Amino acid sequence: MNRHMTVRTSRGFTLIELLVALFITAILFAMGYSSLSQALNSRREVETQSARLSALQQAVRVIEQDIELMQPRPARDLLGNGYDAPLVVSQNAQAGGSMQSAGSMAGQQGPALLSFTRGGWANPAGVPRSELQRVSYLLRDNKLIRQHLPVMDTTAATAVVERDLLDQVEAVSFRFMDESLTWSATWPTSPLQSLPPATLLRARPVAVEVTIRLKDLGVITRIIEVAG
Repeated sequence: MNRHMTVRTSRGFTLIELLVALFITAILFAMGYSSLSQALNSRREVETQSARLSALQQAVRVIEQDIELMQPRPARDLLGNGYDAPLVVSQNAQAGGSMQSAGSMAGQQGPALLSFTRGGWANPAGVPRSELQRVSYLLRDNKLIRQHLPVMDTTAATAVVERDLLDQVEAVSFRFMDESLTWSATWPTSPLQSLPPATLLRARPVAVEVTIRLKDLGVITRIIEVAG
């Protein structure tokens, strides 16, 4: 009796039992892999969106800093025949024109959306230069690009410093508020046209509205007050 019971208790798993166990294990592994894959995909999407939002915030911060520090200082044109206004807005640039605007920089490909003079250019190295900087923004290949010149009054041989701010940009537009608190898509605004040429040359807006239309994030609008 004891020998018979010992033989029965030492019997191993049958083939069917092993197959069932393997099947259950495979299901658990498949469920675990699916959950892990979904978690990894979600993490990648979150990281991508976070990087995108960070790039957008950085680009907007650069634009805000430039416009806030806009200065009423004209810049000599490339031919040395006169001066460009402190703020030059290109109407052709909004439509993606290929002609250079009056405020274009040397070596610039396509017209700038706008060009202006800003102050507060940091100089931690103590380089002998002005704190003023001539800045331009343009749209090329769905990229918002910032350009600046190393000196204010330049020639055609002056090299332009270029930086890509943001990609997937479909359009960029601006509106300008003058001292009468009137918004206009052009600059100078109609009320300023009657000013003397010397006064008009140094005119600048009270505030600038910047609208950026992105392929993935829609429309972003910021109203930036010009200091002073």
